[in-house]
Amino acid sequence: MFKRNNHVLCSGLAVLALTGASLSVSAVADDMAMATGTVTIMSPADGAMLSSNGENKLDYAITLGKGDDHFHVWVDEEKSPAQRDLKGSYVLPKLTPGKHAITIKVVDKGHVPTGPEQTVSVLVE
Repeated sequence: MFKRNNHVLCSGLAVLALTGASLSVSAVADDMAMATGTVTIMSPADGAMLSSNGENKLDYAITLGKGDDHFHVWVDEEKSPAQRDLKGSYVLPKLTPGKHAITIKVVDKGHVPTGPEQTVSVLVE
């Protein structure tokens, strides 16, 4: 009987140990995400067709990490002024017909990219 209870106790500790390990791994992953930040461009989608005649918006969500201060929107080689709203829409400048790359780059206070960025390619008619 003692061995049986001991087995149950050991199994319970093993489950507890595994659960604790997975919580620790999850906490480390959360800490890493906070350290690096994230960029998500929700629209336009990569490969989207945009109009050269109308207003085009960039919908985004940013999470700043350690050392991050703000972000810039790049349309091809043109950089926007500093942006600080971490979620929302940005009105893109008038786009000429053809292919364009739209990029969000997270930067530090000195405007040096810190790593998080995302680019979508669009075709303007």
